[in-house]
Amino acid sequence: MFTTLSRLFYGWRMIAIGSALRMLGGGLYYYGFSVFFLPLSQDLGLNRAATSLVFSLARAQGAFESPVAGYFLDRYGPRPLIITAITLTSIGHMLLSGVHSYAALLIVYMGVVSLSFQAGFMDAPMVIANTWFIRKRTLAMSVVSASIGLGGFLLTPILAYAIYAWGWRRAAFGAGVVFLIAGLPLALFVRRSPESMGLRPDGDPAVPSRSGLSEQDAPHRAEINFTLADALRTSAFWLLTVATGLRIVALSAINVHYVPLMVWKGVSEQHAAFLLGAQAFLGLPSHMLFGWMADRVNKAKLMAVCMGAAVIGLLFLIYAENEWQLWIFLPLYTVVESTFPVNWSTVGEFFGRKNFAKIRGTMSFVQTWGAVIGPVTAGAVYDRTHSYNHLLWGLVVVLLVTGCLYAMVVRPASIVEQKLPGRIL
Repeated sequence: MFTTLSRLFYGWRMIAIGSALRMLGGGLYYYGFSVFFLPLSQDLGLNRAATSLVFSLARAQGAFESPVAGYFLDRYGPRPLIITAITLTSIGHMLLSGVHSYAALLIVYMGVVSLSFQAGFMDAPMVIANTWFIRKRTLAMSVVSASIGLGGFLLTPILAYAIYAWGWRRAAFGAGVVFLIAGLPLALFVRRSPESMGLRPDGDPAVPSRSGLSEQDAPHRAEINFTLADALRTSAFWLLTVATGLRIVALSAINVHYVPLMVWKGVSEQHAAFLLGAQAFLGLPSHMLFGWMADRVNKAKLMAVCMGAAVIGLLFLIYAENEWQLWIFLPLYTVVESTFPVNWSTVGEFFGRKNFAKIRGTMSFVQTWGAVIGPVTAGAVYDRTHSYNHLLWGLVVVLLVTGCLYAMVVRPASIVEQKLPGRIL
């Protein structure tokens, strides 16, 4: 067994670490906010728009941080930002247990809990996958991305039970402790790149030195590496950015309001938390399926088809009068999230490894505003109408437009191809 592990490409160990970090973040923060939503809002006397605003402002904060985080990730590697994110998220959850006003909630959640969460738990693991893999990039990213759902399946129901048994304040403090004792040891094992360890992406064998190129330089000769400025001049950059931003509107509106929405549909809070965990679990096989498919079909077209499946899922939710209809909604809507690694693999394939974090961070600056708009709009619609029906029909339109944008994406010509038209490289 130990011999097999020693022969395993070190990049898969990095993927395991990135996945474990995303499990923590996914279960206790990403899906966790939904199970905190009702007890926290009731305790502080907040309406749903005001509670949603906390989450949305935190996402807006992440939008401004992403380009800066991208620069630091490309320059210094992922470990420093991961350690910072774990520390702040842990302390933030402990402080969250003691808030008694809306102002204090905003300060703690934005100023500590979520200050570097996006960079450390979301951006850094994807950078790890894109840095350590090229041929197996989509599979590696799918494993990392699927771990969010695994965290939602394993940890979010435990968090929901802790809230039910001990109250949301003790549960928040406990989540902070878990972040610290489970996250920091993982971060210490993160390595920057295969080249920093004398390895090559995907575990490929070393290339003999030729034409004055060193063994370290040779693997990069055939790689496509756009600068951020080059990427900004392509239609693929903007179509992927806008489409993903719209997709985040739909995903965040549903995820943040998941428990309240299911309660509106007639299920109990505890059963709604179970359904949330079930949807997270269903994301595991769909992540793997789309990760496998994406390396064999056109990635952008695959995402377009998946948005159509999500629309069908929303229609089942809108007309649901029995629980079996909710169970059809769950796997169909899961594709909104489980095709995210396909999206980022497309970015890595189109623009390369060298400036991936900067390009991703710039995209995220635009895209993350979807996570600001979605939850607040959902809360405002419910507060005005006492129904989520208008919101759900609006999300149907959003996902249809998203699918059309993905269908329009084409691979950009590399800088060399632009200078040498007609030459086959």
